[in-house]
Amino acid sequence: MRITGSQLVAEVLLEHGVDTIFGYPGGTILNLYDTLYEYRDRIRHVLSAHEQGAAHAADGYSRATGKTGVVFATSGPGATNLVTGIATAFMDSIPMVAITCNVPDALIGRDAFQEVSITGITIPITKHTYFVNHIEDLADAIRNAFRIANSGRKGPVLIDITKDVTADTINYKPGMPLPLDPQPTFTGDEVRKVAAMINAAEKPVIYCGGGVPAAGAGDELLELMEKADIPAAYTLMAAGLIGYDNPRNLGMLGMHGSIAANKAIDRSDLVIAIGARFSDRVALNPAKFGRRAQKVQIDIDNSEINKNVLVDFGVTADARQFLEALLPLVKEKKHTEWVSQATGWKNTTGDVKEGDANLHPSEIIGTICDLTDGDTIYVTDVGQHQMWTAQYLRHSRTNKFLTSGGLGTMGYGYGAAIGAKVGCPDYRVIHITGDGSFHMNMNEACTAVSEELPIITVIMNNRVLGMVYQWQTAFYGSRYSATTPERKTDFPKVIEAFGGKGYSATTPQEFEEAFREALQQKGPVWIDCAISPDERVLPMIPGGGTLEDMIIG
Repeated sequence: MRITGSQLVAEVLLEHGVDTIFGYPGGTILNLYDTLYEYRDRIRHVLSAHEQGAAHAADGYSRATGKTGVVFATSGPGATNLVTGIATAFMDSIPMVAITCNVPDALIGRDAFQEVSITGITIPITKHTYFVNHIEDLADAIRNAFRIANSGRKGPVLIDITKDVTADTINYKPGMPLPLDPQPTFTGDEVRKVAAMINAAEKPVIYCGGGVPAAGAGDELLELMEKADIPAAYTLMAAGLIGYDNPRNLGMLGMHGSIAANKAIDRSDLVIAIGARFSDRVALNPAKFGRRAQKVQIDIDNSEINKNVLVDFGVTADARQFLEALLPLVKEKKHTEWVSQATGWKNTTGDVKEGDANLHPSEIIGTICDLTDGDTIYVTDVGQHQMWTAQYLRHSRTNKFLTSGGLGTMGYGYGAAIGAKVGCPDYRVIHITGDGSFHMNMNEACTAVSEELPIITVIMNNRVLGMVYQWQTAFYGSRYSATTPERKTDFPKVIEAFGGKGYSATTPQEFEEAFREALQQKGPVWIDCAISPDERVLPMIPGGGTLEDMIIG
């Protein structure tokens, strides 16, 4: 069967089970969009307000569904607008395929209108890039893109196709998705070594990161915690992996992590790092991180072993495969005194000042938890609200807490919430943001309205750029440079102008009433919550600090 390059793209995407694409049309990609019209009964296209929003939507779709997100963009500014979204997915190891179309091959290198080397731009923030200027290479490029995106440590791949290739024709030979690359191999001796270290430990702690949910190893992790009676701390990317009410859950680790998690790592004699990379927001002072402990690191990416923190033993392995091999060799054991001590630190709190407003973040998130069930996906932007959500949210579902961890992308949340809701229509999607982050991409409200997506956005509005404001208060003598923008945005009026529903809340009672009404709406809702600029995210360990430097009040 002879088909065009654009039809070939659609057919190969269908081979990989793709039924949803996020994107924005433009001149060089028009052939692909004309083909999408032909395939509209099989492939849904979600039009964003901006290509960055489309990239975040593909990312959120991937995180929520476990599938590979796909995003389309035209050349020039369309392609460059994807960069932040691609980098966000890259830093958090999210499988995504970005397809852009460039100017015709005859114009490449001639500074043609909207020509840019997007493959060159994105090499540092993708697992691989393809530049396709011959139709014979197109099918292989797409099939390999999906293979690479999902093999080993997952991540984004970009394919840039010249416009003439999308119009050219070729004989199409139906194919299948390529098999994924083999997982890293580990030896029986490595498994026995780690088991022996666990069996000998008296004060072990598990430190788990995003590699555990990415590998689907949540059940195996919980089994290890129970069998060997080991408490566990987690990174932001593993939030939701361990149930809020799990008796061995120490909470989040790191700069804004719990006292219990940070103290347990500091006092342990064995730190078992699984799918975690000892980032600078966790190991703030690498030389003193877990200073009393032996350290084991299990990670699918060999480059992460000993990169940030030197460990006593490292294994390059898929988390699930390694835990499956490890569990039979780990002895059943009780660490009653240690677990009691470590979990007891959860009751240690400082004198936390919540500000002088009548509504506080803990109350907002508590109400959200009280009024939602397990079939809820929570999405955040980046800033104080993100940390409060991670600290206060009572959740226990892997891949149902979506946030930008590695890149820390303000403006991530609304696009990601749209992608999550499109991919998981039966789930409630709650988007929690701050007024600073939300101003960056709230234009995606038009997408939520057009697609009739009942996403509830809760805006913690302190009228300052909260996290930077907090740092300026603590470390810059309260010199508030460019963090008090004096914006007058009326969020309820803005969303109503877009075609949604808006509410304001200044007290816990007003928020509960607004949230209950929001749950009944059939389209997007924004709730503007007035909180104090003096609210602080605590505890806090300053960059480069240790447990002794923790600010708790």
